[in-house]
Amino acid sequence: MVERQRLGRLPVSVTEWGMGCAPLGELFDRVSDDQAQATLSAAWESGVRFFDTAPLYGMGLSERRVGDFLRRFDATEYVLSTKVGRLLRPRRDLHGSPTGWAGGLLFESEYDYTYSGIMRSYEDSLQRLGLPKVHLLVIHDLDRWTHGAGQRHQAYLEQLATSGHRALEELRDSGDVVGVGAGVNEIGLTPRLLTAAHLDFLLVAMRYTLLEHEPFLTEMTRLADLSVGLVVGAVFNSGILATGSAPGAKFNYGEPSEEILQRMIRLRALCDRFGVSMPAAALQFPLAHPAVASVIPGATSRFQVAEQREWMGQRIPSTFWETLVAEGLISSMAPVPA
Repeated sequence: MVERQRLGRLPVSVTEWGMGCAPLGELFDRVSDDQAQATLSAAWESGVRFFDTAPLYGMGLSERRVGDFLRRFDATEYVLSTKVGRLLRPRRDLHGSPTGWAGGLLFESEYDYTYSGIMRSYEDSLQRLGLPKVHLLVIHDLDRWTHGAGQRHQAYLEQLATSGHRALEELRDSGDVVGVGAGVNEIGLTPRLLTAAHLDFLLVAMRYTLLEHEPFLTEMTRLADLSVGLVVGAVFNSGILATGSAPGAKFNYGEPSEEILQRMIRLRALCDRFGVSMPAAALQFPLAHPAVASVIPGATSRFQVAEQREWMGQRIPSTFWETLVAEGLISSMAPVPA
């Protein structure tokens, strides 16, 4: 079985290897229902008991597929997180796929971080999941990356601070959810989110990986001091740390810069030198930080799940990590696996 770690101060433990379910909403590729269920089954058989989804993922498709799978189990056997901050509405244009997705359902999203918007989002998610409970709620994409650096971002932050936080506290206090978190995709946002709402954990995407982690270390130290837990998503920086720097490789959903490509060349050379799989190093690195409870890569097939199981179990020599630090590929301030 996969080891479990307590998530911050919450009375819940998550498997240190979880499953991010955005790919099951057909993020980059079409995925059949049978393939999605086979992927989830493979993860469960491998010991995964932590699943993260969101209304945005395939405009409801990921939630439906995750719910179809988890309904066969008791809610005490797993931990499920979904997200709030977007409401889904039927699309007027009934052709094609949602913007930014290879597939998905015929809905579109609108942002709403108010009390009523968060309550509606939570209830809609239960309907799509077909489940009576989710364990964790995550505030989704309340950042400058999504909304820009101007008034729009500030307005949504104020929605959360003056209204939406009450919904989250009400759901937590009533026991409808165990904990409340926020997704973070950028440096410097965590203090504002912690001021706007009482958060138990953060879901950090693309900011604490083998390729980029130093700017976020100071924030992580503060979070550990506050007993705010961390879940790390997008550990492969949306692909490049799993596929390598071959043509078409993605870095943070875009094309990798020359600096990133050069860093990848150096990283690949050291992995080859020590006989270490680069994806294994990418998966295991974040878990060395004491605040990190789980990493949640995505998958779209049983084969990918089997690969991740192998990467999680690969024994990596301490000299490999020491050399990465000595070569400047890992910050000397970052904890490394034992």
